[in-house]
Amino acid sequence: MLRSSKSTGVRRTSLRVALAALVLAAGTMVAADNADARVGRGGSFGSRGTRTWSTPAPTPTAPTAQPMQRSATPNQPTQPGMNTAAPRQQPGGGFFNRPGFMGGLMGGLLGAGLFGLLMGSGFFSGLGSLSGILGLLLQVGLIFIVVRLVMGWLRSRNQPSYAGGPRPDTMNRDAYEGGAPAAGSTGAASAAPGRFGFNTGPRGKPLKLQGSDFDAFEHTLTEVQTAYGKDDRPALQRRLTPEMFGYISEELDELARDGLVNRLEDIKLLQGDLSEAWNEDGEDYATVAMRYQLKDAVVDRATGRLVQGDLDRPTQAAEFWTFTRRPGGEWAVSAIQQT
Repeated sequence: MLRSSKSTGVRRTSLRVALAALVLAAGTMVAADNADARVGRGGSFGSRGTRTWSTPAPTPTAPTAQPMQRSATPNQPTQPGMNTAAPRQQPGGGFFNRPGFMGGLMGGLLGAGLFGLLMGSGFFSGLGSLSGILGLLLQVGLIFIVVRLVMGWLRSRNQPSYAGGPRPDTMNRDAYEGGAPAAGSTGAASAAPGRFGFNTGPRGKPLKLQGSDFDAFEHTLTEVQTAYGKDDRPALQRRLTPEMFGYISEELDELARDGLVNRLEDIKLLQGDLSEAWNEDGEDYATVAMRYQLKDAVVDRATGRLVQGDLDRPTQAAEFWTFTRRPGGEWAVSAIQQT
């Protein structure tokens, strides 16, 4: 009788460990499905001249930008009253390290389950019968479904709202070429006075942009993402500053070491707004908020096997891109910041 009891206890412990691994695997699968890829991998890095460590002005496309996480520009103390933000350490990778509701939810669920595993209660209690096992599997499935639903809700919540009519398909230019601000615009045009409707910022001289400049920004977005997906470094070098080319090359080197390639296809700008445009020390700068869609997937370089993402379903991203040029020269990307 004692031997039978011990055998039953061993089987229960083994089953608990297996089911704990199942819960962890489900969380890992969610994390892999939602990891950041594309250019920059969802980070904020680069330089914006003397405004590198200040927050870009808000726009209808994106209300705010994350502080720089990596830059060659020193973070010098600024004068009181400037619109600045301290740099923030890049958060660690992985779904369970993410701040906010989802990190807390998954942390709580796993914490409860693993505590129950150790103490013989919680998720893993009552495993001595078939009904207990089926009930636990049902709980695991429900947890996974709830997580996916909440993540979908958060993604839709993060999409910007659009006042004053349907969404535009390209860069919003009405507020930048001497005309009145676009209907419903509450971003850069109202952030600071100026007939061109953009925030000239705390430093530098105001810069007026032309329609050809916005065409260049849209074209550069597509060219940079496409070149990244093909590991075309000469094309990237033409469109990035030396600092940005160094960061992006590190990403491509890491992918190559792992035998992977990040394919990016069907890049399309959905909406764009100018945040700031200025000239300092003989260089022009323009920070633009852009919301775009693309097909984004990481595949095995040798076999083409899908590792992450989906090349059949487009995803959306909203970012602040800063461009720089010498007067008369071509624009190059000098910074990318997440919203």
